[in-house]
Amino acid sequence: MKGRVTVRLKPDVLDVEGKAVSGALARLGFDDAHGVRVGKVFEVELGDVDPAVARERLEAMARKLLANPVMETFSVEVE
Repeated sequence: MKGRVTVRLKPDVLDVEGKAVSGALARLGFDDAHGVRVGKVFEVELGDVDPAVARERLEAMARKLLANPVMETFSVEVE
């Protein structure tokens, strides 16, 4: 079973890296790219487990380690 945890900064948190990428895109001629936000994606192999159990495990991983609940949100996908 494969899962994915996507971590993003909360909308009200300044995304310094996103601003830097936005500036770099503009310098490369991509002036229409606005509001760039940067996140992280974690792909995790869980072996043969029930999809509901896999989702619970991935959410626990995100809460305990992968995401900072003060500044970030996360979403979980199970394949």
